[in-house]
Amino acid sequence: MEKVDVDELDSRMGPGSVRASLTKPLGLTNMGANHYELAPGERLAFGVHAHENQEEVFLVQAGTVTFESYPDRAAAEAGVDGERVEATAGDVVRVDVGEYQCGRNEGDERAVVFGVGAPRDGGDLDLLRDCEPCGERTAHRIELADDRESISAVCERCGSETARYT
Repeated sequence: MEKVDVDELDSRMGPGSVRASLTKPLGLTNMGANHYELAPGERLAFGVHAHENQEEVFLVQAGTVTFESYPDRAAAEAGVDGERVEATAGDVVRVDVGEYQCGRNEGDERAVVFGVGAPRDGGDLDLLRDCEPCGERTAHRIELADDRESISAVCERCGSETARYT
């Protein structure tokens, strides 16, 4: 048995105020788990994305998180045929394998979320973000800066940096 105090974990660089992995501290082998804290306007993920082989479950512990989801890549790229679900404290949201989704704190209070994904290795990640130079939502990759002090979301089409996180 393992026990971890989330307040003692290091936060990883990313789109939320706190993004702490529970996977290694708990010795998880078949699933991944994360603790998130989102200020108003912050997201759980780097953008709308889908995991090739991973199902995810999110428990909203405090605040409100709005999840947007799309049935396939074409709908996610175009931002059409999506579904929006508002989850408040105590709500649990399940995301299917290959479903494009992103959760965002659109409320006025800090949101706290516990997330689990299985299997641990979710396979390829398909990440989409809005790219201003391209004028549309495009495929992106995440890059670690040479100084290892920040990570960036970079458009696969034009090479523009669309976000930087420290």
